[in-house]
Amino acid sequence: MELKENERIDDLQYKGLKIIQNPKYFCFGIDSILLSDFARDTKKDSVIADIGTGTGILSILLSKKVNCKKIYAIEVQEEIAEMANRSIRLNNLEDKIKIINENIKDINKYIENNSIDAIVTNPPYKRENAGVKNENINKLIARHEITANLEDFISNGSRILKNQGSFYMVNRPERLGEIICLFNKYKIEAKKLRLVYPKVDKEPNLVLIKGIKNAKTFLKVEPPLIIYNKDNTYTDEILKIYNKK
Repeated sequence: MELKENERIDDLQYKGLKIIQNPKYFCFGIDSILLSDFARDTKKDSVIADIGTGTGILSILLSKKVNCKKIYAIEVQEEIAEMANRSIRLNNLEDKIKIINENIKDINKYIENNSIDAIVTNPPYKRENAGVKNENINKLIARHEITANLEDFISNGSRILKNQGSFYMVNRPERLGEIICLFNKYKIEAKKLRLVYPKVDKEPNLVLIKGIKNAKTFLKVEPPLIIYNKDNTYTDEILKIYNKK
């Protein structure tokens, strides 16, 4: 596999999977790993849409973690979509994953309404005008709502999602109220919620949430997920998620 300047191949240490990354753009973090595990209850033979796939990390992991039929991985940035496509070929997953280089706002050019069984998304966490912005445009788009905002992800995701389809997302806890309001607006009922804490004595810095389209009201709040022990080693649950225990 030919690599471009600054690119590297990382071993995902899961069923032989590898991924091409370029620090100049945006490298995946633990949030994507946790979301791929959170979405493991996706139904067998599902068709999945990975909205804002970036490096393709979620799609690549889910291709082996769930028994799905097809994954459509949508990425707006051309260079990153092309790099993700090479990672798909590197793992011989061309039959399972299709990269779509498009803005989520225009996804109906490729995916019909009410045709997707499950959606996974790790959208930009920061509003366009919030926080310190990175000068690198690729990282800026990955971290801030430049090309699409949270409502765009949820509204367009709901549009292509089947009735009773699942919507999985990772985001920041401070946006949880907004997420649930938007879920309700677009007929997605929050069904499962888990807060992620860096350590047991710290505030949560991630939230994992699952919604179901046109479902009845009932929210299950799962036990906290702690990343690090007091000695800065991974907790047993994180080691299990990383397939190291």
